[in-house]
Amino acid sequence: MSDTIAEQLAPTGVLRAGINMSNFLLVTGRTESGDPDGVSPDMARALGERLGLLVKMVPFPTPGELADAAGDDVWDIGLIGAEPQRAEKIAFSLAYAEIEATYLVPSGSPIQSIEEVDKPGIRIAVSARSAYELWLSRNIRHAELVLAQGLGAAFETFVEQGCEALAGLRPGLISDVEKLPGARILDGRFSAVQQAIGVPRSRPASAAAFVAEFVEEAKTSGLVANLIARHGVAGRLMVAAAD
Repeated sequence: MSDTIAEQLAPTGVLRAGINMSNFLLVTGRTESGDPDGVSPDMARALGERLGLLVKMVPFPTPGELADAAGDDVWDIGLIGAEPQRAEKIAFSLAYAEIEATYLVPSGSPIQSIEEVDKPGIRIAVSARSAYELWLSRNIRHAELVLAQGLGAAFETFVEQGCEALAGLRPGLISDVEKLPGARILDGRFSAVQQAIGVPRSRPASAAAFVAEFVEEAKTSGLVANLIARHGVAGRLMVAAAD
């Protein structure tokens, strides 16, 4: 069975893993050979080991670019946040890990809660095509999203344009808030980015089902928790609930 799945999932004989390099919790460094290292690359390596396949890391600067390449036959599995918009071309497993997304507000802001952000006149700086930006685009009704290309650019836009809120992953905002005296991170979350493994929908459904089963086993066996601990992101990256 695994031989058949390996052929379906990796027709070139090598498992090409699309890696989102912009998520500092999932990619925490480089190996001695220069490949991406961290929870996400190690999940790809574990899947390759299960199938008896060599793994080739295919790095992308942003998750949006990784998702765009789903039909270009440059990756066999993509490790990014699962979102309905992306699911049109990618068959996602359930999440193996999740990260809280919330808001940072500037010094003196009257905003005290997540619910107060989606109001007329509020501008939210956010990294375009991140999983949480896609969520906000679907769910924000009254506030205005101010899109920037990348995490650093979103922070600069927030500061330079005097936006009322900066959307981001809580661990990243913890670093950002230290740069702005008086700024605050709001309690709670507006969403949680669900980090999953996706397979192009052009591949047989049985291949995607195998990947989904692998992810569930990785959670229940403790593999995901061990990787989170090994790469020093415990408390910031959470194991997603098992199915």
